Formats: sequence, C-alpha cells, structure tokens
Amino acid sequence: MRGAKSAKWVVGAIVVALAATACGSGDKDNKGDGGVAGGVFRMGNTEPDTIDPGRAHESTGILVSNALFTGLYANTPDGKAEPALAESATPNDNCTSWTFKVKQGTKFSNGEEVNAEAFSRGWARAAHKAAASDVAYHFADIKGYKELKDGAAKTFSGVTTPDASTIKVDLSQADCEFVLKTAHGAYSPVPTTAKVGEEDKAFGESPVGNGPFKMKGAWEHNKQITLVRNDDYGLEKASLGEVQIKLLNDKTAHQLEFEQFQAGALDYAHIPVPQLKAAETKFKPQNKWLAKDTMGMNWILPIGDTAPLNNKDARLAISYAIDREAVAKGVFQGFQTPSTTIVPPAIPSAYQKDLCTSCIKQDVAKAKEHAEKGGLKPGTEIKFLFNTGAGHEEWVQAFAKQIEDVLGVKVKLDGKDFPGLLEEQKTPQATGMYRFAWGADYPTADNFLFPLLHSTSMAKDETGKVTGDNRARYNNPEFDKLIDQARATKDDAARIALYKQAEKMAMDDMALIPTFNRSQFRLMATDKFTGLDDINFNEDPILEKIQLKK
Repeated sequence: MRGAKSAKWVVGAIVVALAATACGSGDKDNKGDGGVAGGVFRMGNTEPDTIDPGRAHESTGILVSNALFTGLYANTPDGKAEPALAESATPNDNCTSWTFKVKQGTKFSNGEEVNAEAFSRGWARAAHKAAASDVAYHFADIKGYKELKDGAAKTFSGVTTPDASTIKVDLSQADCEFVLKTAHGAYSPVPTTAKVGEEDKAFGESPVGNGPFKMKGAWEHNKQITLVRNDDYGLEKASLGEVQIKLLNDKTAHQLEFEQFQAGALDYAHIPVPQLKAAETKFKPQNKWLAKDTMGMNWILPIGDTAPLNNKDARLAISYAIDREAVAKGVFQGFQTPSTTIVPPAIPSAYQKDLCTSCIKQDVAKAKEHAEKGGLKPGTEIKFLFNTGAGHEEWVQAFAKQIEDVLGVKVKLDGKDFPGLLEEQKTPQATGMYRFAWGADYPTADNFLFPLLHSTSMAKDETGKVTGDNRARYNNPEFDKLIDQARATKDDAARIALYKQAEKMAMDDMALIPTFNRSQFRLMATDKFTGLDDINFNEDPILEKIQLKK
C-alpha cells in the first residue's frame, strides 16, 4: 500500500494474554485534546444484505452491526484480539472447554442487563436454522450446533451459564484459538426482545444492541441508516453525536462517494480505481488521504464441483493465463501488489511467499498445456461474475481479455450488486468463476483456511444451496485433517506449521486463484474531524474514535 503501515500480529499473543482485564472505562466520554463531543459524520456505502449481528456477513452489514454491538473480544486495527466485555478467557488442558468471565454492569440500549445469558441467547439465535445465517459455521465446534442448525433445539447443549458472569463452552473438538472467534459479530449478546428459533425481521430491521452506537429509527432501505451515540454504553463512550450512512446505487457507489466527498456532502469516501493516482496527488498534501495494507486477500473463486473449472488443470490454466503484474501496474497504477498465497502477508508468522508458483509470472505455454489437460478447449464459455460499483470492472475486464487471448476461450462477464453476487455463489447452478475477497474475522491463518476451504464450511440446505463460506466447494479430507489437527495443537509454532502444510495442499489444488493482496485507500475530512488516521480490522472507519474538531 505503498507508504502505509501493514497490519502485524503474533499468533501466540492471544493465548498468553487470555486472562487480560477488559479494556475501557465505564463512564468516560471519548473526548481527547483534538476534539469535542457531538457532530454528524457522513459516509456512503451500498445497501447491506442484513445488519442483524447473527447474520451480518458483508461490508456494510458488518460496519453497522459492529457499531451496535460489543462482544467478549474485539480486534484492534493492527490485528490483535483484545478483551472487550470479557474479564478472562480460560481453556482447559486440551482446549476442548473454555470458561469466560463477563464484565458486569453494562446494559443494552433498552436498559436490559448484558449478562452471560445474553451471550448464550445471542449465540443460539445466530446458529439456529431459523436465522439462515451464512456465518453460523463460526459456532460449528460448540456441542449442540447440529441440533440448532437442524432446528431441533433452541439452545447449545455445550453452552452453560452457572451464574450471571460466567459462560462455560464445551466443544465437540479441540480448538486452542476458540477465544479469537468471540471477536466475530455473530458472538454478540442480544436482549430478550430478540427471538430465538424463529424468524426475527423486526429485530433485523432495527437491532437493539450494547455497542457505542444505537439505531436512530429503522433502516431506511436503499436510502440511509442512521446511528446515534449510545450514552449508556458500558465501555469508553463514542464522541460523535450521529453517523449517517447513505446507501448508494451499487453500480456507481465508489464514484458517487468520490464525487460527494469532493462536493462536501460526505466526510469519508472510497476512491474509484481510475482516480487513485489523481486523488493521491490532490488529497495527500492536504492530509486527507489514507492508505493501508489490511488483513484481507483477493482471489478468483473457481466453482470446483461443476464444469468447466471442476479440475485442478483447468484452474491452473486460468492462473497461468493472467498477468497480475501487468494489471497491477496498468489498471491499478501500482496501488495493488500481486498475490501468491491464501493467507495474507499481514499474518507474517504464517505467510508463505510465492506459494502459488503459477501466480508469479504469466506463462502462456503452461496455461495452454493445463487447459488441454483440463478440458478447456478453444471456444469453451466461462462465466466470470463480479460485483458492480466497487472498482472491480476494470481489472475483471483486463483478466477476462488475457484469459481469452491466451486460451482461446470465451469469458462471459456478469456484473451484479454485492448481495446478488454473494447469493449467486451459493446456488446449485453456480459455475465458472467469481470475483472473491475475504477480510479476516479474527487474526489467524485458521480464519482463511477453515471458513473458505474446510468441508464443514460448505454445508448445503435442502435446495442444494451452500450455507457457509466455502463457495469453491473445495473438499479434501487430508486438508480437513490438517486443519483439525492444527486447532487441537496448543504450541504456537507447531500449530502454525500445520496451517502452512494445509495451505500448501490447497494451493497445489488451486482451490482459490490468488490475484492481489488487499490494500485499502480512503479520503477523509480531516479538516472537520480527528481520529481518521486509521481504519479498523474490518476496513471501516473507527467510528467510536472519531471526534469533531474544536
């Protein structure tokens, strides 16, 4: 990201700090020397699929739900998991059981107490069949998950609350990094007004949370979501009075953000890819330019269970055919760097540079060789789907042309809104390849390898639709075995070594086709606000740290 700091994390840091004290204070307003309380912060985004904490799975929904809810742990911008409402987190000797102590005295915005039972309720609600949550698999190792997912139970048999401040979690298999998962929004507590085991549209439209912000009215679909400061928040209170999230046309969202920022109608904006260089030149001298390498990755997602990319050679042909360096220099003007891995460089302890040998340099001869082996004959049609309005059109078109020129196939481009793209990936009719990206939910190699590639993350419902994030339909029992073994390994170095083996196995199968490491660029109204010098773990502005300038 060219000049900005990279996210860094040491895997062992979490395990050695399990008994850390929860951060923040219960009664301080977040007003530093550079700002005052109040003010309205305006930003743009696209219509979310959901803002329900148990279901949120894409960028706008996660932005909102994370502002409304606070869980046991939270991720810092530089990739560390720290206690939020957890006073301690303690595993047993073999990591098959965890005990959490919950900070007492905090409340939901409706005045209800946040206690151990509120967490147990929220977890069961998110995992239940009725929630139809794409992120329910984060609970898969808790005993009783299958019964909740099938709709046969309304509580986890493996989650008990001996008292108001204690949560005991029994797992069906060992997981020495389980504490990290509690930083995911699905692990949020919910009040008694949230329904468990049945459809809950009302709560999903206007969730009642315990975070630094609360809803101001209901979600105005395709128009706006408005948040206001939660003055009863139990940790360090936000400074902003109000956050307006304007929901823009998905086909032109980044362009509209860019234009409205320049017109003074927004205080924060993404930047269209073709405008990156000009924006940097104009706004960096004004201290309104933000660039950061983040804990995410970009790939081409090949659908692995239907033709034409249902074999390793066909996928290798695509990888060898594309010239990542040319697109990085041309389309991205040097603002992105080619990727050769599944696990990002932002997790240095697990990063394996140049793991994907077909990604290092375009090789026309090898591309044609693998295409012949994989049945990609000249004239074969390959669908390439992507989400519109977010700066992907140019690089997708460039890759499509390279693939056509090298292999003689026909690449059929299909642009959709983001929720539509995500839904299409899950259908039994999915075929070809998709633009695909992943921002980490919690800072570990497991969060890339398990949700995206483990067989249990591609469970299908009765219609054949994939209900997890393994949209590639990758199914390798040996890979699964390595991931399960890594999770059960307490020693950091030994666990990381197993994750590396698993990643190499998946990369040899070309389960995902790497494109670019994930770098983010933003424009920010630093003339009006402080606290805009970083983005959070989910690549969003840190709303609770932003302050109106004096």
